[in-house]
Amino acid sequence: MKDLLVNNAFAISMVLAFISLTVSGFLIAYIKGKSKGNERMKDIASTIEEGAKAYLQRQVITISIIAGFIFFLLMWFYGTNTSIGFLLGAFCSLSAGYLGMRVAVMSNVRTTNAAASGENFALRVAFNGGAVTGLLVIGLALLSVGLFYKYTEDMTSLIGLALGSSLISVFARLGGGIYTKAADVGADLVGKIESSMAEDDPRNPAVIADNVGDNVGDCAGMAADVFETYAVSLIGAMIVGKLTYGTESAVIFPLVLGGISVIGALLGILYVNLTKGNASGILLGAVVISAITSAVLYFPATQYLFEGNGNYPVINYYYASLVGLIMTAVVVVITDYYTSTSYSPVRKIAEASETGHATNIIAGLAVGQHATALPVGFIGVAILLSFHFAGLYGIAIAVVSMLSMAGIIISLDAFGPITDNAGGIAVMAGLDKKVREITDKLDAVGNTMKAVTKGYAIASAGLAALVLFGSYVEELAVQTVFKSMPFSLKDPHIIVGLFIGGLLPFVFTAHGLDAVGKAAGSVVREVRRQLKEKPGIITGKERPDYAACVDIVTKAALKEMIIPALLPVIVTVGVAWALGPVVLGGVLVGTIVTGLFVAIAMTSSGGAWDNAKKYIEEGNHGGKGSPAHAAAVTGDTVGDPYKDTAGPAINPMIKVVNIVAILIIPIFFK
Repeated sequence: MKDLLVNNAFAISMVLAFISLTVSGFLIAYIKGKSKGNERMKDIASTIEEGAKAYLQRQVITISIIAGFIFFLLMWFYGTNTSIGFLLGAFCSLSAGYLGMRVAVMSNVRTTNAAASGENFALRVAFNGGAVTGLLVIGLALLSVGLFYKYTEDMTSLIGLALGSSLISVFARLGGGIYTKAADVGADLVGKIESSMAEDDPRNPAVIADNVGDNVGDCAGMAADVFETYAVSLIGAMIVGKLTYGTESAVIFPLVLGGISVIGALLGILYVNLTKGNASGILLGAVVISAITSAVLYFPATQYLFEGNGNYPVINYYYASLVGLIMTAVVVVITDYYTSTSYSPVRKIAEASETGHATNIIAGLAVGQHATALPVGFIGVAILLSFHFAGLYGIAIAVVSMLSMAGIIISLDAFGPITDNAGGIAVMAGLDKKVREITDKLDAVGNTMKAVTKGYAIASAGLAALVLFGSYVEELAVQTVFKSMPFSLKDPHIIVGLFIGGLLPFVFTAHGLDAVGKAAGSVVREVRRQLKEKPGIITGKERPDYAACVDIVTKAALKEMIIPALLPVIVTVGVAWALGPVVLGGVLVGTIVTGLFVAIAMTSSGGAWDNAKKYIEEGNHGGKGSPAHAAAVTGDTVGDPYKDTAGPAINPMIKVVNIVAILIIPIFFK
């Protein structure tokens, strides 16, 4: 009887995952039915789309070569199922990013055109474009993990799937981040500061590359990132359930939570499409509705699967899931406080801009450092509470519960670059200023939502990595003589491991920042060259060579993403081979701890710098063209690689280290 109940719960979850993909298809049809506007708008949108497609196609080729090599290594050491799992994870991660980008470039021009009819019309088009990505992420993650598990019933094979999704996510995050921020920084430094051009001025030779970058970084990169976080968290929870309980209920429960969250995401999407009012309020209202729906439905699901089963009272598993939902709300509120124009952190940066570029930078760095305290404090509370309720499995359930909100949260994130592109198209097409005012307003909301999503992804990654570390310890006990992990801070091996692990996020982000700096320098030189050699560009008599900047950032992104993306794999394997499992355990913990702090600080500083610039552009502290605005532009350009390249890429990097550590146990630690 129990087996029948478990199978029914699994089947319902898979049906709900399929429904999420089906609804995403309906949303695509809705977006396609909207007008693209006039011919000028269509031409600009087409140029952006072509640039994004060209980059992602070249990125897929580059990644596929590396993935093919890893596939054969996995085939050699682990056999067919694990290597196929790796390919499945890689394929779904790439698909989530690629399809999300395609829908975003389809939505941007239609959002611009809808803005002519009013803010709520534009909001719905942009949000529905983002919702496609959100529904794709949760649908693909649930179906790939659930069906592959049913096919193989092998946890090692699931680890292969996790590695595929995480490794590809690192490439997508780094490559897209390098592309978008190199173009953005180059365009801002020459266009805004040196030539006094407005945002998205069509005379700026880097403007198309900048708009392309929004899609390949914030849409494709984020979709791949959160897909892997969600998939890896599901897999981590399933592994812990298998190792600690050994029951099918414990293994399937994370998938059931994910299936229920689809219902919440769909109700949130419906709310946005039926409600009028303030954009920020509507979007946050959708998150609240989604969370409440999950909180209500999780209770009967827990009773259904765990009645008379497990090591803790049944209600404890439900409490653990509530911890994850509450953590989502906490992260949203905290990140909103540190990055929104409505609160003091961003306004302090804007005020500091009045006294110069250096004081803007100092204020922005300080905000990022301050922004680490509350999230990490609440993460600590969440860990202790969920562990109290159901041990390591309770932490795993809290993570899955938190990430089950991905459907609606990612909808908010993808909304950002769509509105950003919509504003750019409005300027380049010479539309009425009222259109740009609406797109600017939505873009400011989108900036905050992007920052919220990054905070959400990083916080959940910290919890997910802790679960993976627990899986590493459990797996080590099962497969080796290490029946209990000799993890004592008196042991110098552990301290060495902590040092190596703590160092890794710093070296990793240094490579990302270097890559953006070098590529941005090339863009700056190219833009300066064009403006000098073609003076007609400034007067509007000559057309800039947009393709030259697109080509520069495409080549730079593909070249520079490889070394940092492979760094966590190389370090993990090297430590395992040379120093052993105890040191490697220290590496995993060190990476989680410093990675969490560095990622939160970077993304918070970057989001705050960006919105401080927008706050000044709204007419505060001198407005556009003032000395404060020039300082804010400098802060924003420094923050760009912080918040969109190096910071968020730490998220998949942490999990790659932990996943590779689990995979290599039978190779190095027999």
